[in-house]
Amino acid sequence: MDEYHRHTRQMGGDHQLTPLVAHGAVQALEGAAPEAVIMLQFPTVEDAKAWYDDPLYQAGLPHRLKASTWRTIIVEGL
Repeated sequence: MDEYHRHTRQMGGDHQLTPLVAHGAVQALEGAAPEAVIMLQFPTVEDAKAWYDDPLYQAGLPHRLKASTWRTIIVEGL
C-alpha cells in the first residue's frame, strides 16, 4: 500500500475532488461491513473517471490490488 500511496500523492491538485469519508468507523446494519470506506466527491462522473484513468493512479493501482480486495465504484448523486 505504501507504493500505491506514493503514486496517488503525486497526483497533486490536477483533479477536482473533495474527500468525504476516509477510514471512519463502520457499523453494518445489514450484511457484512467492509473493512474500510473511502468516498470522494467529484463535480461530474467524467471527472471521477479522469481521476481513475490518470496515469499516476493507474501506475499505483497494481500495488493496491496486490495489497487489498477493495471495490471501486462510481455512484451518481443528486
